[in-house]
Amino acid sequence: MKVIIVKPFTNPYVKEIKGDLKSMQAVVGGYIQAIYPFDDEVALVCNEEGKINGLMPNRYLLDRNIGIVDCICGDFFLCYAPCDSESFESMPDNLIDKYIAKFSAKGARI
Repeated sequence: MKVIIVKPFTNPYVKEIKGDLKSMQAVVGGYIQAIYPFDDEVALVCNEEGKINGLMPNRYLLDRNIGIVDCICGDFFLCYAPCDSESFESMPDNLIDKYIAKFSAKGARI
C-alpha cells in the first residue's frame, strides 16, 4: 500500500507498506487511530495514544473558522480511504502531490 509518511520537523515522503495492522502500527509506533479531516477520501492514521505517551508534536488540525482544533503527536501516515471500501488503500497519484505539498515544511499544518 502506497502511503505518505509524515514525521515531525521533516517533509513528507511516499513509502510502500503492507496493508496489514502490524505494518500500520509499526509506522505510528503503537495502536492506530484513523481520522478523516479532509474533503478528499483520505485518512490520517496516527498513534491513538500519541499525546498521552508524550510523543513529539507533529502537525496541527485546523478549522477555517476557529483555528487550531487539535495537534497530532508522533509519526502518522496518509492513505486513501474510499467510502465504499472496508479497508485502507494506496494513495492515488493525483492526491500524492496535493498532500505532499500540504504537509511540506512550508505547509506544516492540516
